[in-house]
Formats: sequence, C-alpha cells, structure tokens
Amino acid sequence: MRITRLIPALAAALLSLLGPVGAASAAPATADGGVTPYIIGGGYASNAPWAARLFSNGRQTCTATIIAPTWILTAKHCVSGGGLSFRIGSLDQTSGGTLANGVQTYTHSSDLALVRLDRSVSATYARLGQPGSVTVGQTVQVYGWGATSQCGSEINCQSQYLKVANVTVTGGCTDAYGGSAICARRGDGITAGGDSGGPMVAGGVQVGVASTSDRQTTTAYTNVTRYRSWIQSIAGV
Repeated sequence: MRITRLIPALAAALLSLLGPVGAASAAPATADGGVTPYIIGGGYASNAPWAARLFSNGRQTCTATIIAPTWILTAKHCVSGGGLSFRIGSLDQTSGGTLANGVQTYTHSSDLALVRLDRSVSATYARLGQPGSVTVGQTVQVYGWGATSQCGSEINCQSQYLKVANVTVTGGCTDAYGGSAICARRGDGITAGGDSGGPMVAGGVQVGVASTSDRQTTTAYTNVTRYRSWIQSIAGV
C-alpha cells in the first residue's frame, strides 16, 4: 500500500485536521497510490505467531494481527479496498501459516478496523494492552512486511519476511483520522506503509496499530489501550 506525498497546501489542510504529531508531522498512510511507510532498518522477526499479512484483492498491502479465533485487528485505512484475505502465523508472506478470508469489517472513528474471518484459526493470539501498558521513554517493538528502503516501486521492494524495529515512545498524538495515538521516534528502524496496520508491542502486549509515519524520525500508532471497550464489544477480547 502507498502514501502519497501531499503538496504543501493539502498537507497544511490535513495537519489542521489532525493536529500536531510529535516533533515531525506524520504523513497519513492511504490504500491507494504514492509512497508508503515501511520498516527501514531494524531486523527480521524470529517469533511472531500472531502476525497476519493483509492482502486486498490479492495485492499485498498491510500488516495485521490475529487477536481471537475469527478476528483480525488492523488499521481502518487498510480495509477500504475490500477483497480482504490474510496469511496468518507465518514470518514469510509468500508461504506457510493459515490462509483465511475476511467476511465482515467493522471500523472505528479512529484508524482501527476489525475483520471477521470466514473460518476459525488456531493460533497464538496477540494479547492487547490495557491503559498504563506503555509509558513515555519506553523502548517498544514495531512489526511489518513493508518496504525496506525508499524505493521507487514499493510493491517490488516490500520485505518477503516479517521485520521488527525498536522505537522509543515520545508521548500521545493523533492518528490519520484524529484518533488517540502513541507517537514514537526512530530507534534502530522506522515504520511506514506496508507496515500500516501492524502492531506496536510493549512488554509482550499489543498497544498500538500503525497509522502514520514521516518515514524518517516519527511514527504514530493508534492507541489500542484507549479503544479496548470498542474492540471487546465486537471481538469479545
């Protein structure tokens, strides 16, 4: 998936809607055209059984997590294209794991979406954090299959294998839809596009969903801990 670089006038209009995002403004990830956020740097994940690669109409687009036998958690901007399918539980987006299709999608006013699967999938499900699960200054992990450099054709340079990077939490900010988010600064890597919808993990629990990134220093993850009641009301977890 891609993020289009906004011309200055559009960028100013967007920022007026979203408000400040940390020290640097984060360009929103979108499902159509442009340059996407990706993990640049970092390394390859060795264990992430809850990870799910999201495909839209067969095209690799985003990252997600399985949080219950029939429920996927990802970003709202990742599901607008429809035709959703997932490869669950494999570090390799091209093989292994379990394949399942999305049959019903629920979206929040923030950049969160829940997708109900067409079958029950046995997996190690991502555990979701509660308020207080993450603090300013904490080093957390972010995961995704996005591109590994700012290449011209992102679809052709997305990582075959799941990547992970360390980032440092800087405080609260807003996501692509003005929802509550956790901002973090680059550590040994930084997220962006094919990583959109992927998890921020603190102390073994998922606290965020990738929403925006400036692709250089700052990334914003929709704050899962703030929307636990919505998630529980739909997915039961």
